[in-house]
Amino acid sequence: MRLGHPVVDRYLEFVEARTRPNTLLATTSDLRVFFTEVDKEPADVVTADVLAFIAAQRRPRFDGKVVRLVDGEAGLSARTIQRRLSSVSGLFAYLLLTGERTANPVPRGLTTRRPSKGRGSLAPLIRTPRLLPKILEPAEVDALIGALRRWRDRAMVEAMVLGGLRRCEVLALRLEDLRAGEGRVFIVEGKGGHQRLIPMAARFFRSVGRYLDVERPEGADTDRVFVVLKGWRRGRPLSADGLDEIVRYTRDRVGLSHATCHELRHTCLTRLREAGMTLEAVQAQAGHRSIETTRVYLHLSNAWLANEYHRAAAAIDASMAEGVAR
Repeated sequence: MRLGHPVVDRYLEFVEARTRPNTLLATTSDLRVFFTEVDKEPADVVTADVLAFIAAQRRPRFDGKVVRLVDGEAGLSARTIQRRLSSVSGLFAYLLLTGERTANPVPRGLTTRRPSKGRGSLAPLIRTPRLLPKILEPAEVDALIGALRRWRDRAMVEAMVLGGLRRCEVLALRLEDLRAGEGRVFIVEGKGGHQRLIPMAARFFRSVGRYLDVERPEGADTDRVFVVLKGWRRGRPLSADGLDEIVRYTRDRVGLSHATCHELRHTCLTRLREAGMTLEAVQAQAGHRSIETTRVYLHLSNAWLANEYHRAAAAIDASMAEGVAR
């Protein structure tokens, strides 16, 4: 994965040696976009160039005729711009380390008029709204799984909707990672390279068993569990695009308005929280490094919020009634 510039390509080699393939792809794409917009040598880039890049990314696309429903904006989303800035900042941090730059032109933030108490004096360059992820209703999950035509596809969807696995974690599962006797799976390639051993529903293991018995090609020369079943790549590991296509095709066939791999994971973690699983347990199941990431499932869990509200409201009513009685 190269861009044809010796300095940038050397940085991409550095990224490749320490990150997952998807991170390398994203970083390469982000740097290509940046240096297409900012036609300068890395040594000549200044902060004004970075601010001009942000402005260019915010400009409306498609003549402003297409806007996002979530925020009404017509330019790139704040999260996309933020990710691109992170990639660019990473390049210049590397050049600082190697002595090829004396300063990083990507500012850490914008100086506020007065420091906020306990929060420092910098406001973020890009403010990203914290949106609640979409989840599927139980009937939608049943319709999706019921429409899957292969045991392989059913097992992959169940890994996400019953175990909360990420798409990349499903595709990275090896035969030796399946511990059916224990009812657990070992995630050897979790996000950020972090491993975990988590429980998994018996239903998933039954689907995997049927897939291994009747569908998986005998000549498959990979230890990855889920492989391509037909065509010239038969027996090779299934790709992320392949899994996305399976979910998208099945979703469209049953008439669901939305259903992605990530939404299946969100659905699982939300239902676990609704069923009474502690936030710390949901964090461990999800593989979140910070429990703050897991807190979003408190807001998705309608039953939890409603119960907490009615409990508190009843206590307030009782206190007020007692005061009136006195």
